[in-house]
Amino acid sequence: MKFLHTSDWHIGRTLNGFSLLEEQKYAFEQILSLAKQNQVDGIIIAGDLYDRAVPSAESVITFNQMLREMNIIEKFPIYMISGNHDGAKRLSYAKDWLDFNNLHLRTSLEEAFIPVETKETQIFLLPFFDPMDARIYFSNQGLDEEDTKQIKTIDDAMTLVISKMKSQFNNKKNQVLVTHFAVNPHKEEIVLTSETSSKVGGLSTLNVSQFADFDYVALGHIHTRLASPSDKVQYSGSPVKFNTKEASTQKGIFVVEIKEKMLNSNFLPLQVKTDLVVLEEEWEQLMNRDFYERQPLNKAWFAITIKNFDRAKLVGQNLRAQLQKIYGTIIELDYQFEKRQLTRSRSQDIEMLDNVEILSSFYKFTTGETLDDVQTAIIKSTFNELEGEK
Repeated sequence: MKFLHTSDWHIGRTLNGFSLLEEQKYAFEQILSLAKQNQVDGIIIAGDLYDRAVPSAESVITFNQMLREMNIIEKFPIYMISGNHDGAKRLSYAKDWLDFNNLHLRTSLEEAFIPVETKETQIFLLPFFDPMDARIYFSNQGLDEEDTKQIKTIDDAMTLVISKMKSQFNNKKNQVLVTHFAVNPHKEEIVLTSETSSKVGGLSTLNVSQFADFDYVALGHIHTRLASPSDKVQYSGSPVKFNTKEASTQKGIFVVEIKEKMLNSNFLPLQVKTDLVVLEEEWEQLMNRDFYERQPLNKAWFAITIKNFDRAKLVGQNLRAQLQKIYGTIIELDYQFEKRQLTRSRSQDIEMLDNVEILSSFYKFTTGETLDDVQTAIIKSTFNELEGEK
């Protein structure tokens, strides 16, 4: 079987208030073209189809059109799951009709144990779920109450889930798993950075060894393929750059072929409609013609940090307007204050300072400047009001 592996479309996503819908449409056109060029047998979308549990009407219309083009017009079977951003119950509407057209969507744990069967492959579609979902499911399956109480982490739950899946394996076929979790290549737990929280999806990471019996695991959840824990347990990454941390990453998809238990996967890059460029420079450099003429002006979105920012020198100027006149769309503007030598007393005890003095010290430490009379008066007034409410 040959299939295209993509994930984390997040249809409806915005970047600091700027819609990414046109970027997502542009990426989709390339994904569909690559599916046709490589004559794949199906397309896998490993979760986070939408960016919100209740997507906007425009997002729903856009995604429906994408599914129509892939599945109805081009006749590609689709294998997809709900991710942690999706509203699982909303997505499951008309599931039987979708299955009839080879559009296979799974949104609940109980659906994951019946694989989608092709001539050569069993495809297990395991959506994002919580350990409590597993406790409820296995309790309903007759598992002893004391045993279900032991399902406290996603690792505990996944061990039982995979064991039950393996009982459905047909040894004459290949087994593919599609799921949406953070998977660690090592035994010890790590903390990854994702679009949601410091611990991905709010859950501990899983260990790659748990998936050893599958011929391929199509992962979603992490937005870069570089986080893939092994050659056969891979993240495709998102097809669009969603924040400044992803600005320098190459987006794309995997085309994967499994033949007689032999795996071959190729990463194919996607081009962007509007690039995302991060600049961290001093104001004089940003306004230097030789510098800015080397940038893709009016062809990219810019996230700019003004280094060594001197508030006194630039006060009263509309910096964003000046930058937009040169660079075009500024999706993010930040300031790195000029570092100054601060005199700090080793013997100073914070308990000896009042609230205004603590804030004043913090302000000077972070900006290199002292509070003016107006700022000090506002802070004093605020603390007086708070103390009066006690």
